[in-house]
Amino acid sequence: MFVALRDIRFARGRFALMGTVVVLITMLVVFLNGLTGGLAREATSAVAGLPAGRVVFGAPAWAAAEVSFGNSTVDERQLAAWRAAPGVTSAEPLGVAMTRLTAGGTASSVSVFGSTERLRPELLRGTAPRDGQVAVGERVAREHGLRVGGTVTLGSRELVVAGITPDRSHGHAPTVWATLGTWSLVGHQPQPTVLAVTGDGGPSGAVAASTRAVELDDALPGIPGYAAEQGTLRLVEGFLLVVSALVVGAFFTVWTVQRRPEVAVLKAVGASGGYLVRDALAQALAVLGAGALLGGALGALGGWPASAAVPFELSTATVAVPVAAMVLLGLAGAALAVRRITSVDPLTALGAHR
Repeated sequence: MFVALRDIRFARGRFALMGTVVVLITMLVVFLNGLTGGLAREATSAVAGLPAGRVVFGAPAWAAAEVSFGNSTVDERQLAAWRAAPGVTSAEPLGVAMTRLTAGGTASSVSVFGSTERLRPELLRGTAPRDGQVAVGERVAREHGLRVGGTVTLGSRELVVAGITPDRSHGHAPTVWATLGTWSLVGHQPQPTVLAVTGDGGPSGAVAASTRAVELDDALPGIPGYAAEQGTLRLVEGFLLVVSALVVGAFFTVWTVQRRPEVAVLKAVGASGGYLVRDALAQALAVLGAGALLGGALGALGGWPASAAVPFELSTATVAVPVAAMVLLGLAGAALAVRRITSVDPLTALGAHR
């Protein structure tokens, strides 16, 4: 890297400008990646945290089941068939509905999950809810000033708070847990929405045709708005990374053209094309590595306090994946730019162009 480091010292301003661009793009991608993960958690944590291997969506006998919590419904016949199916360890009904919670003079939108005790998260305080009772998350309890034994109004029903659970959410709405009977009254729905199934088996015949079982992760796109939201954010991330590769490639293309006389001199005194290409790529790696690491650190530092106001997922993968993608795609752009080094004629350094 002898020539590469001398170039960086000689043209400090240009490389500092390029490094600043890499820092800013990396910081933006890290923050966007953390926001994407945070929004995914807010939309899916209640379903993703279910102690089940599969989710079964249902439909009437004359219709085909689809992966959609908004369109699914499971009747008693389908529930009984799944429970009796060979290979199925357990099949628990789960009701999902959206409504309004009112307490302490404030109101907010919540998702209500009606389930058996097995599907509910572990209680932090209080007891499991019975009919006429609910268990709320810590955030809901904090925002509305709720305690065990207090009352809330879900829709038009006044219910008692039996317990406090860890925060879960569905479709960006905090989740409130209740029995299936209470959920049916609050959501005005006579049948559960889906089944949470453990085991690899399944029924056959008409029930198999009117239900559809998918892995837990594959059920997440059935949450309204989740797939469109995540697809949009991932597309923006992809465009940012592609733009970064183009910017890095353009910079090193211009830099290579400006260095043609110096490259010709090096080739004239015996430097091989492979050595010069490796030296140029090492130069690009130094700029990209320093800029991406600094941008990743700034993105993480900026996202940590922001997580108190916006859903932000800060983890090793949140930072490491964008940084690695930035370096790899930037190197790809630089490789396309510096390949012209191999075509520089050493006779140019000896005045053959005059």
